[in-house]
Amino acid sequence: MSLLLPDSGLLFWMLLSFGIVFVVLAKYGFPIIVKMVDGRKTYIDQSLEVAREANAQLAKLKEQGEALVVAANKEQGRILKEAMQERDKIIHEARKKAEAAAQKELDEVKKQIQIEKEEAIRDIRRQVALLSVDIAEKVIRKNLNEDSEQMAMIDRMLDEVLDSKN
Repeated sequence: MSLLLPDSGLLFWMLLSFGIVFVVLAKYGFPIIVKMVDGRKTYIDQSLEVAREANAQLAKLKEQGEALVVAANKEQGRILKEAMQERDKIIHEARKKAEAAAQKELDEVKKQIQIEKEEAIRDIRRQVALLSVDIAEKVIRKNLNEDSEQMAMIDRMLDEVLDSKN
């Protein structure tokens, strides 16, 4: 007997035992193992599909988030632009009001100056008239001290009045 070459009877019984075990396993064991492997494969495929869907949703959410950020930036820019326009409008209106108020005040000051000027001119005219009357009175008193001078003055005035009426 050799260890490397088994006896033909032993070889027969070994093949028969292997065949029986193989048939039992093929009938009862392999279907269960294949079913478990198929179930595991299905679970892995489903998990991969769920992971793909989750990645797709994540990418979609990321795009939506980026779109929201872009929209928010645009809205912020629009709001800032409107605020700057409103600020410029308010400044422009304030300048117009200030200019109008300054012009009104200037007009009032000019009117007041004109009134004061007219009053000053009237006052000066009154003073000149009073001075003229005072001077004329003094001149007439001095010149009319003598009777002949008084008569000459009366005659001259009458002549002037009569000439102006004709």
